[in-house]
Amino acid sequence: MQLMRRLIALGLFAAVATQAAVVYKWTDANGVVHFSDQPAPGAEKVITSSGDATTNSATTPAAVEAAAQAAPKPAAPKPPKPTEAMPYTLIAIISPSAQQTFINEPIGVHLALEPNLVEGHTITWYLNGAPLTDQSPQAEQFVLHDIGRGSYTISATITDPETGQTMSSAPVTFYVHQPSQLSPQHHNNN
Repeated sequence: MQLMRRLIALGLFAAVATQAAVVYKWTDANGVVHFSDQPAPGAEKVITSSGDATTNSATTPAAVEAAAQAAPKPAAPKPPKPTEAMPYTLIAIISPSAQQTFINEPIGVHLALEPNLVEGHTITWYLNGAPLTDQSPQAEQFVLHDIGRGSYTISATITDPETGQTMSSAPVTFYVHQPSQLSPQHHNNN
């Protein structure tokens, strides 16, 4: 099919070789080369044969086809390098447990991983959606101190910086209560 198109284009081109045609050539944002008998922004003017450089509408389609066939084709993009899936079969927060309540005490946080953290991978911890920047990127466990009363959601994301792949734990919601100043244990019995 390609050969047939080239032969037809060359035959038409040879039939009108005494007249020159002006063709405009440009490359779009995707790297595709275009040819036209009408100028386009950034187009390069190409004369398809020697002689007078006037455009003849009878020769332009053949000239455009011939120029298109002769133009080098852009290289096909390389397929992305296949990457292996993240190796973890388990990534879960085992402490605190879901819906656990803490009253005026430190909160131990622990991530269970199977297999162990791969060298080069990093862990980012999130508390209520904000990253905990004071934790080591390899910290699988740590303690939260003095966070105010309220409802909190914690999660962890493991990242392979080389491939950009990530894997996240399910979020765990827990609660922190502080004893009230009005509670009976704070009153002096005089």
